[in-house]
Amino acid sequence: MLVKVLAFTGSEFNTHHPLWRNKMAFELPALPYEKNALEPHISAETLEYHYGKHHATYVTKLNGLVEGTDMASKSLEDIVKNSEGGVFNNAAQIWNHTFYWNSLSPNGGGEPTGALADAINAKWGSFADFKAALNDKAVNNFGSSWTWLVKKADGSLDIVNTSNAATPLTDASLTPLLTVDLWEHAYYIDYRNVRPKYLEGFWALANWDFAASNFA
Repeated sequence: MLVKVLAFTGSEFNTHHPLWRNKMAFELPALPYEKNALEPHISAETLEYHYGKHHATYVTKLNGLVEGTDMASKSLEDIVKNSEGGVFNNAAQIWNHTFYWNSLSPNGGGEPTGALADAINAKWGSFADFKAALNDKAVNNFGSSWTWLVKKADGSLDIVNTSNAATPLTDASLTPLLTVDLWEHAYYIDYRNVRPKYLEGFWALANWDFAASNFA
């Protein structure tokens, strides 16, 4: 069966985007770049395993879990917001990983500009202090986890940690802007267990255009 594979780049990724599936099954969204595009910070080998095996497995498992249930006709976001257990874990990990791929760009790095930069300065005083705060949260985020830059309901920013498959998508008061995946499969091939070195690579790839589009 021919399937429609979805790619999200920049402002095309919308945290409320309905197009996460075809009429028969959830599909693995296409990467917004080639698997070697993030080198030397994240290797093509890491993408082969992280995207090609881990992310793909969540899709396969979710399809098996929802087949023949009322969840089979729902959007991915609806499932994330209204499920628990294995269904939630796999659905949320599909969403989290797609958001993560779009949080990275071979043309990323540097610092944000415009309204997002102003909001960062208003919260932390400077980009350097924001970077230090996110590094501290990420390095100390225990185990398999995610660290997120989010916008709160009042328009201010914050950094939040989640564990396992948990995601700010389930909190109506938060809008995720950018994330870093802290499960070891995200960085073990390239950095072994040295999470701070992986974070250096993350900053070199951080997609501020994507974050700004989510902030707007």
